[in-house]
Amino acid sequence: MSWLVRIEGYSAAAWAMMLLAACLTLLPLLALGFGGERAQAWAQALARRPGKPATWARLGSPAVLAVPYLLVTCACGDFHLRWLALYLLLPVAVAALLEDARRADPQQRGSWRELLVLAGLGLAVDLRWLEGAWPPHLAVFSKLLLLDAGMYGFLVVRQLNGVGFDLRLRRRDLFVGSREYAFYAPIAILLGLGLGFLHFHARRPSLAEAAGAFGFTFLFIAVPEELFFRGWMQNLLERRLGRIPALISTSVLFGLSHFNKRALHFNWRYVLMAALAGIFYGRAWRRERRVGASVLTHALVDSTWSLWLR
Repeated sequence: MSWLVRIEGYSAAAWAMMLLAACLTLLPLLALGFGGERAQAWAQALARRPGKPATWARLGSPAVLAVPYLLVTCACGDFHLRWLALYLLLPVAVAALLEDARRADPQQRGSWRELLVLAGLGLAVDLRWLEGAWPPHLAVFSKLLLLDAGMYGFLVVRQLNGVGFDLRLRRRDLFVGSREYAFYAPIAILLGLGLGFLHFHARRPSLAEAAGAFGFTFLFIAVPEELFFRGWMQNLLERRLGRIPALISTSVLFGLSHFNKRALHFNWRYVLMAALAGIFYGRAWRRERRVGASVLTHALVDSTWSLWLR
């Protein structure tokens, strides 16, 4: 195919650049998530090399996360130097803060540094601070690159234990994730219909449609949110507050993160439903301390909603 052929308004060369950007953006998630502990241990071993050159390399490496921004915006003709500078510096700042946390808090009790990183990443996603950097309909790159910066910081630099980021689902993950879905679903359906938040649609989606909805939700919604809220936030809060207060606090914050979804005002129904769901997602994660279990619960809930109850 000629590089001058245009599809959907973009040349084939532009599509190739955007495809490469998507692959580079998803690579850390797929490598660390499906590589499991072995992949994370390999990355951590590289990060533990002593000496100043190794330290500078460890802290400077996440600047490569600016490459997808460069590829996408050059392909679409929407490049801005200020956004490139931000995508160069933000991941480095996250890594530097968590490197400082690693040295100041070797017992991993949790400190203001981790909370600052979580607040910054979370607010950037919820308030859409960085979406203006991207062409229309490509703002998903913003969320995924922030996730990449967090994964590198928490899993590779900070080497936070107890996260359980392994997306290779075990039988126990399937049991726990499905069980929490079964516990939450009837409560959510009755409450959601009563509040007017849910609306039942009698339809029979095709197998391809159902599988597509589940797969998309699993990878692009459930994985980022469960890694952030359960693997990092609930994990850290447990060390300071205890299991139950951490579960409740994380669930409340998870609910509040949905305040501006599907509405121009404070969507209290969505906040309430999400906070309640967060209890069951948190239970799924903490049962075996595995993100995969809570991701399964989350993906089942959201897929059910999108297919029959939206």
